[in-house]
Amino acid sequence: MKTISVQEITAVTRKLCMDVNYDLPGDVERALQDGLKREESSFGQYCLEQILQNCQMAREHQQAMCQDTGIAVVYLEVGQDVHIVGGSLTEAIHEGVRQGYEDGYLRKSVVAEPLFGRDNTGDNTPAVIHTEIVPGEQLRIMVVPKGAGSENMGAVKMLKPADGLEGAKKFILDTVRQAGGNPCPPIIVGVGVGGTMEKAPMLAKKALTREIGSKNTNGLYAKLEEELLADINKMGIGPQGLGGRVTALAVHIEYYPTHIAMLPVAVNINCHAARHKEIVL
Repeated sequence: MKTISVQEITAVTRKLCMDVNYDLPGDVERALQDGLKREESSFGQYCLEQILQNCQMAREHQQAMCQDTGIAVVYLEVGQDVHIVGGSLTEAIHEGVRQGYEDGYLRKSVVAEPLFGRDNTGDNTPAVIHTEIVPGEQLRIMVVPKGAGSENMGAVKMLKPADGLEGAKKFILDTVRQAGGNPCPPIIVGVGVGGTMEKAPMLAKKALTREIGSKNTNGLYAKLEEELLADINKMGIGPQGLGGRVTALAVHIEYYPTHIAMLPVAVNINCHAARHKEIVL
C-alpha cells in the first residue's frame, strides 16, 4: 500500500499545468521538423518554420506557446493499492490547476455555466477529470490542455453497422475536410471507434496523447491509420490552412467492443500545439 498526500498531488498538477503549456513534447516537435523537410509549399514551409521558432521561444522563456491555454483535461490512473490522504483527490487536482494557471500567467478560459451568463470562473477550473482504476501502487497524472480552436472541430456520429469501414472513413475524412484550417494545422487526428455514444469520443481524445509515430497494435487499424493520414495530406489544406502537403502529422485510432446494432465513430482533432505531459507518483 502506497500513501500519497493531496498536497503532493496539487503541487505536481500545478507544475504540469505550467510545463505542458511551455514545452511541446519532443515527438511532436520532431514530427514538425520532419514535416518541414517534406513540405513543398513555400507558404507551408514558412508556417512550419514560424511554428518551430515559437515552440523554441516558449520553452526558453517559459511562456505559453499558444494564447489559448485550453481547458485542463486531466487523466488519472489510480493504482488500486494507492491510499490518498489529507483530502479529496478531485479537489487536489482542481487546486493544482487553479495554482498552475494563476502562477504560470496562463489564460483562464473556463466559464461556470455554458448557456446562461457564461461568467468566467477566473482560475480555469474546474478541470475535466477522467479517472481509471488500475492494478499497482502508482498514481499517474496526465494533463492535456485542450484549446477551443481544435476541440470545436471534433464530431461524433452513430453510424449503422451496414455503413462499415467505408462509412467510417468517409465520416473521418469529411470531418477533417470541413475543419479546414480552423484547428491550426498541421493537426493530429484522434479517432475512436466502438463502445457507445460517450465512449467513442473518449477513445478519440485519449488517442491524441499517443506518441507520434506509434501504431495501433492491431495491424488492420494500423493500416487504416496510414491510409487516412495519406488521404488527409492529399487534401491540400496544408500548414495553417494556407495550402501544402503537410495537413496532418498523424492519425491515431483506438477501438472498443460495441453493440451488434451500433457503430459509433468519433473524431477529435488537435492543433500543432499537441500539449500533454504526465508524471507518475
